[in-house]
Formats: sequence, C-alpha cells, structure tokens
Amino acid sequence: MLDVIGLTSAEEELYRCLLQLTTARVDELAGRLRRPRAEVIEQVEALRAKGLVQPTDSDPDAPLRPTAPDVALGATLLRRQEDLEAARLRVTQLAEEYRAGLRRHHVDHLVEVISGTRVLRDRLRDLQNSARTEVLWFCRANPLAMAGPENVEEFDALARGVGYRAIYERDLLLEPGALADLAKGVAAGEQARVLDRLPVRLAIVDGRTAICPLVPDRDGGEPSAAVIGRSQLLDALLALFESHWRVATRLRLEDPLGVAAADGRRADADTRHTDNRHADDRHADSYQPDADEARLLSLFVAGVPDKSIASQLGVSRRTVQRRIADLMAVAGVDTRPGLAFQVARRGWL
Repeated sequence: MLDVIGLTSAEEELYRCLLQLTTARVDELAGRLRRPRAEVIEQVEALRAKGLVQPTDSDPDAPLRPTAPDVALGATLLRRQEDLEAARLRVTQLAEEYRAGLRRHHVDHLVEVISGTRVLRDRLRDLQNSARTEVLWFCRANPLAMAGPENVEEFDALARGVGYRAIYERDLLLEPGALADLAKGVAAGEQARVLDRLPVRLAIVDGRTAICPLVPDRDGGEPSAAVIGRSQLLDALLALFESHWRVATRLRLEDPLGVAAADGRRADADTRHTDNRHADDRHADSYQPDADEARLLSLFVAGVPDKSIASQLGVSRRTVQRRIADLMAVAGVDTRPGLAFQVARRGWL
C-alpha cells in the first residue's frame, strides 16, 4: 500500500518485522521472513536510504534499529500531495480544453435534450445545488416541473451566498398563496421583479448552463427541455434575461400590507392609517412610500387587478382602491396610468 510513496511491499514487510523486534540482525530478519540473506541485506540498504533504518557502521552483522516512519516519510508524503494537487489542476485544465474542443467541432455537445417532468425537476435541483455565483429565472404561471414551494434548493443556495434574480409573470401572482411564497424567497435574499408576460421559461446557473423548455405549454404532454452549455446561444439567453430585467417592476414583499390583529385576523388598512398619512399632509417631491404602500404599488404597476391585490394581501377591495386614490393624489395625477408613470419617474419602487 505504501508503494505510492516508493516503499515496496517486501520493504514494508521487513520494516514491520523490525518494528516488532525493536532491534535485530540481518540473519534474524532473514530467518523470520524466510528470505535469502543477500535479499534481506539489499532491502535493509533500501530502507536505510529512505531513512527508515538507523545508519550503522560497515559491519553487515551490526544490530539494526528502525526510525520513526512519520519523520522519514512525512516529507515524501507532502511532496506527493503537492504533486497530486498539481496533477489534479492539470487534469481539470485538460478537461476544459477537451470540452472546449468538442464545443467547437461538435454542435451536439452544446445542447442536451431532456424529457419528462421528473428528469427536468431533478436537473433543476442538481444545477442549483452546484451553483456558485448566481441563478437567473424566468418564472411563468403554471410551472411545468417545479412549483415555488418545492424549490427548497433555492434557500440552500441563498444561504451559501449564491445570488438569485427572478422575473415572475403577472398571472403567477394571482395564484393562491403565491405572494406569501415569493415573500419567503425575498426575505432570504432573492431579488424579485414582475412583468405582464414572459417569452419563455428559463433558468440560467452561473452564466454557464441554461435550461429552456422546447415545446410550448399549450401543446401538453410530457415537457422536454434543452440544457445549453457555454455558447453564443447561451449568450443570447443571458442578454434576453438582462433586457427583461431592466424593464421589469421590482416586487416589494418585505412586509405584509395587513398586520395580524390580536384575534389572528388582518387589520384593515383603513383602521391602521392615522390622519398624518392623508394625502394632503404628504409632499410628492420628498415622499417615499412605506413598506405597505411599496408592496401595493409593485402589484399595481405589475397590472394585478384590485380584487386580486385585495385577496392576496388580505384586505378589502375598497381599501386597495382608497389607498391607490391617495397615492394618485400624492403623485398629482388623476389617472391610474399617470400613477404608474409617476411611480417609475420618482423611483418609488
């Protein structure tokens, strides 16, 4: 076993025998090991050269004593470890050169096609578990393989410092419990934005691998997806994500609009805002929405209907309408499109 550091099995056996005896002569070792005397002398000299037997005078019949193996072999082990690490790095470089060559000459290595809900879900989980820097998502309504609450890998990745940027399709926010689920991700460190529509479903990990479904949702059946490696196609998908990220509306989900009352129900916003929050007392030039208002505005600008906002936030529809009217007054506009424009212009989100 020690042959990896230059010690043969015969030398190791002789050394172990010497360790048991503490001190011995050549003839005694030859008798115990049942080896020719000349062979034992040769192996003793090899052990002495490796520092495992104490030096003696030229008398071949002088007593032999072993030395500590960690002292004799420690430096050799360290050198081998350094050599192995250097070799590992070289193999990694060669493997990357190999893959780069395949990508240049074999297009079928650029894109892998996978099929089936389970296979797609497992690949998404594996990629997130291997993520080191950032994960990007296009999240459309009615997920094909993995619903939001099932994606526990995101929280593990966020905990180890991986960044997450996700753009959600508006219809996804209308699903029951969607905002509560998104709020958990935002609280853990996810950056979330929303758009009316997204062109495709998409996940990109560390800017090196993307997964994109191949068949439109309406076609039904088992989903299939392309796993795309580093290529111009991946560069195009990264550019697609960044272009949508720039125009998407930030989701402010840090705090709920309603605060749990003592009896466990949400207090209606009409009963929580004091007179000093009335529109007449607020100045648009210096005004910044509080967490409740920012959350409402992010949904409003995303185009979520009042009824759905009220349902998701646990307040009445009348409360939502009143607060939007208040914010219109603060912004100095009399139309909802005007409020959406002022929200963007004044940086309220």
